[in-house]
Amino acid sequence: MNHHFWVFAMASLLLNITPGNDMIFVASRSAGQGTRAGIMSALGIMAGCMVHVLAAVAGLSAIMARSALAFSIVKYIGAGYLIYLGVRALTNRKPASFGADTRSERQPYGKVFWQGVWTNVLNPKVALFFLAFLPQFVDIGHGNPQWRILFLGAWFDLGGTLVNILVAILIGRMSHWLRNNPRWFVIQEKITGGVLLALGIKVALTSKN
Repeated sequence: MNHHFWVFAMASLLLNITPGNDMIFVASRSAGQGTRAGIMSALGIMAGCMVHVLAAVAGLSAIMARSALAFSIVKYIGAGYLIYLGVRALTNRKPASFGADTRSERQPYGKVFWQGVWTNVLNPKVALFFLAFLPQFVDIGHGNPQWRILFLGAWFDLGGTLVNILVAILIGRMSHWLRNNPRWFVIQEKITGGVLLALGIKVALTSKN
């Protein structure tokens, strides 16, 4: 169980430090309106992400209540989705960019927060990701799996928030370096793609006990 958790923790860290829409949104807010705005957008993204975590817990718990077989089917479908994400990351030739528009209009911090919330809540890819990712680390036959799903989801969300806050704090000093070192993003994405691909294959090839 501890082994599975540390695999989850390492995979989560790699995923959270890989530049994506959330990180770029935080970076653009921090570059355009200052560190506090970047932090507020990170907190908004955290709240939006938690909505998806709770939805995943409710949905997966409902599936588990019906049958272990149905949960296993969802788990293997999720493994296929992770393989797809891994292959896409490995074959992507367009690096992520922190090319933030520093001319963006200054907005109240409350509005920046809610922009972060809705940016995440209304993204169906986030919901699909959690439904695919979290079940890979849950054994339906041990304890209360729904609480484990909630714990893992909250851990992932908190880790991502800490990374985004760090981005908000550092982006002002590092934005020039990041814009001029796109190869860093390419290498990071390839590593994460490899992790997702390996995780998906491992689950797909693991026989059910």
